Amino acid sequence: MDMDAFYASVEVRERPDLAGLPVVVGGTPGQRGVVAAASYEARRHGVHSAMPMSTALKRCPDLVVLPVRMGLYAEESQRIHRIIERYTPLIEPLSLDEAFLDVRASVKLFGPVPEIAQRIKREIRAELGLTASIGIAPVKFAAKIASDLGKPDGFLVVEPDGLRAFLDPLPVARLWGVGRVGEQTMHRLGLRTIADVAARDAAFMEQHFGKHGLHLLNLALGIDPRGVVPEREVKSVSNETTFAADIADRDTLRGILLQLTEQVAWRLRNHGLAGRTVQLKARYADFSTYTRAQTLDAPTDSTDVLWQAVAPLLDRLPRPGAALRLIGMGVSGFDAQESAQPDLFAEPPAPRKVDGIADAIKEKFGKGAVRRATTLKK
Repeated sequence: MDMDAFYASVEVRERPDLAGLPVVVGGTPGQRGVVAAASYEARRHGVHSAMPMSTALKRCPDLVVLPVRMGLYAEESQRIHRIIERYTPLIEPLSLDEAFLDVRASVKLFGPVPEIAQRIKREIRAELGLTASIGIAPVKFAAKIASDLGKPDGFLVVEPDGLRAFLDPLPVARLWGVGRVGEQTMHRLGLRTIADVAARDAAFMEQHFGKHGLHLLNLALGIDPRGVVPEREVKSVSNETTFAADIADRDTLRGILLQLTEQVAWRLRNHGLAGRTVQLKARYADFSTYTRAQTLDAPTDSTDVLWQAVAPLLDRLPRPGAALRLIGMGVSGFDAQESAQPDLFAEPPAPRKVDGIADAIKEKFGKGAVRRATTLKK
């Protein structure tokens, strides 16, 4: 399940006068801001997430630019999850607005899977005034594609015996991990559809794409054994984003990384977790993926502490200045005792106190009302 243009849709719901206008949520152009979310009206002008705001305004001068209100979106995300939890506890969040659901055990109680999905869509629309796109398939990879193909307000079912027929005609860019450069490489090799990839053998894929090629081959064959893993069972909390176009500008990458860090920090606080290990993930245009990690002296859920740890890791990546197609950050190394609620009568540590105050201000007045000094241009 994937919410449709989530941040922008929430803002339009809050301000009905914006309905039908090209709306984006993100940072300000003068401070190298990037688009966090774009309405479908904005997308028709070629505006998309992770795009520099200055570029977005050149493509659509009438763009309505709104500040990010992460507290509001997080609250809406919680309300969405409470609706989903009426039907299954097996929810694997990918971000505030996207999750995999396993509803197989719910069929006897609520009826066939498509009926469950339609009920979830109806209740989200009726109670929250938002639309969700849902894809149903026997494997996660295909379910994700199905949710994308129907947007907005999509609903697409892929039956087990029709999995290969669904995947085969799709372009290779639909494979997880294939971006613009990878697509061009595949085209040079005569691979244009998922069926073309499925027809190749493991030796060919490994020769041209390394171990990642074997993963792509399995996906093309409809093989994706990964199950839905509820967040409470996950040993790490992370967020990542794949760019529509590779990004080399370091300031833009730092801005996106800060947004990811804020989301991860909020999820940690929301679940009462604190971690010691901070990790950066980066993928280059040729699919090579690198991670860099920093272990802290004490577990934390502080946005500022996490940002101070993950930002320098960008400089530890190989190929300085090379464009990235994916960036992500995560936190692990949870300690149950140290993540527990602190002494109620103790003064909160300064970073935690700042997070609480800043979250409350942003939720009420918008992201621009308060910001970290490190994000200001000198």
